[in-house]
Amino acid sequence: MPNVISPVMLILIISLYFLSLMGISWWKSRKSDADSYFLGNKSSPWYLVAFGMIGDSLSGVTFVSVPGEVGIKHFAYMQVVLGYLVGYFVIAKVLLPMYYRMNLTSIYSYLGERFGLTAQKTGSVYFLLSRTIGAAYRLFISASVLQIFLFDPMGVPFWVSVTIIIILILLYTLKGGIRSLIWTDTFQSLFLLLGVVLTAWSIIDKLDWSFSEAVQGIVSSEYSEVFNWDVKSKLYFWKQFISGAFIAIVMTGLDQNMMQKNLSCKSLPEAQKNVLWFSVIVVIVNLIFVSLGALMFIYAGQAGIDVPTKTDTFLPMLTLNHLGLFASVVFLLGITAATFSSADSVLTTLTTSFYIDILGLDKRLDRSEASKLRSRNLIHAGFSVVLLLVILVFKLINKDSVITGIFTAAGYTYGPLLGLFAFGILSKRKVHSVGVPIVAVLAPILTYLCTLYSEQLLYGYKIGFELLLINGLLTYLGLLLISRPKIVTSAA
Repeated sequence: MPNVISPVMLILIISLYFLSLMGISWWKSRKSDADSYFLGNKSSPWYLVAFGMIGDSLSGVTFVSVPGEVGIKHFAYMQVVLGYLVGYFVIAKVLLPMYYRMNLTSIYSYLGERFGLTAQKTGSVYFLLSRTIGAAYRLFISASVLQIFLFDPMGVPFWVSVTIIIILILLYTLKGGIRSLIWTDTFQSLFLLLGVVLTAWSIIDKLDWSFSEAVQGIVSSEYSEVFNWDVKSKLYFWKQFISGAFIAIVMTGLDQNMMQKNLSCKSLPEAQKNVLWFSVIVVIVNLIFVSLGALMFIYAGQAGIDVPTKTDTFLPMLTLNHLGLFASVVFLLGITAATFSSADSVLTTLTTSFYIDILGLDKRLDRSEASKLRSRNLIHAGFSVVLLLVILVFKLINKDSVITGIFTAAGYTYGPLLGLFAFGILSKRKVHSVGVPIVAVLAPILTYLCTLYSEQLLYGYKIGFELLLINGLLTYLGLLLISRPKIVTSAA
C-alpha cells in the first residue's frame, strides 16, 4: 500500500508545529537574562517540569525501537522501567537535597567542591561527550524517518534536511534557555504521547476491538510476558531491575541535561515532588509503548503483513503504509516531537556545562554581562554545529553496527560519573585530583574487557545493562587507591 500522506501535507504539519514552538519560545523568553537561561529564574512549576521531562526521556529511538523490540523481547523492557522507580527515589531523597543545599547550576560543580577543579572538568567532559553523541544518535534516527517519508520524495538531500532541523532548533532555544524549554518540552511531550496513544487506537480500530478487548488481547498474547528468571540471560529480572535503578540515577540524577530542569523548580520540595511524580508517569508511558508494540505484531499477524527484519522500521512502515491518513498524521506529529525534543534542551545544557565547568565564565568578575552573553550564544551555536557534524558522520558511516557501537561506547562514560559521585557521597577520603582523569579513563576500558570475556570466565554469564554498575565500581575502587584518609585536626 503506498504512503497515504503527501509531502505538501507533511511540510504543512511540521511548519505549524515549529511555528507553535517559536510562539511559545518568544512568549517565555521576553525579558530573559542569564538566570532565565540557566535556571528559569527558579520559578518553573514542578508539574510542567515533570510532564516536560517525558520528551527528554523518550526520544525518537524509544518511539520506534521499544514497540519494535516487543516482537523479540516481549515486555521484558518493563523490568528495567520498574527499576527506574528505585533510582528516582534515590534522586529525590539523596541527590536533589545535596544539589539544592549547594545551590548548584551545574551539578558537576559538586565534583569541583569535593575533589578539585580537575574532577569537575572530568565529569563535565564525560557529560559533553556522552550527551553530544547520544543526542546526535537520537536525532539521526528521528531525522532519518522524516527523510524517508518527506525529504527523499522531494529530492532534498539528508545534509540539507538535518541542517534545516538544527537551525530551527537553534532559533527557538538560543535566547530563552531553560525558561523557554520548560514550556516547549511540555508541548512536545504532549504530542509525543498523542502520537503513541492515537497510533495504538488506530490499530485497535483496525482490529475492530473495544478498549477492554484490546487490553484482554494484549494480556493473553505471548508478547505480554514481563519477567525473565534465567540467571544467564541478559534479560534476567534482577539484572534488569537493578540496572534500571542505576540507569535512572546516572542518566537522570547525574546528568546535567535532566537535572538542570529540576534545579529550576521553586524549592527542593517541589523538585522532589516533580521527580517522584515523573517516576510514576514514566512507568505508565513505557507500558503504553510496549502495549503499542504488542498491538502492532497482533495486527500484522491477522492482516498478513510481513514484519521487517529491522524492527525499528516496523512502526513507521505500518502507520504510514497500512493504517490510513489519521494514523499517518499522528505518527508524524509524534516523530516530529521526538526529533525536536532529542536536541533542543541538550544544546542549552551542553552550553551550561561548558560555560561553567570548562571555561568558568560564571566566576569571571572581569567580564561584563554583555560579554558573557556573547560567549554563551557562541557556545550554544557552536554545539549546534558539532551536533550537525556528528549526525553527518553517522550518515557517512551508514552502518547500523558501527553507529550503535559508537552510541554504546558513549554510554560507558556514565560509569565514571557514577563512581565519582558515589565516592564523593559515601567516602570521606581525600583524592589526589590529578589521578581522577586516569581512573575515569581506565575504568571504562576495564569494563569493556569484562564484557568481552565474561562468558568464558563466568560459565556463560552475559553482561547486559549491569556494565554500568561494573564501570562505576571500578571507578570507585580506582579512586580508593589514589586517595588517603581525611586528616581530622583536634582542638587544642
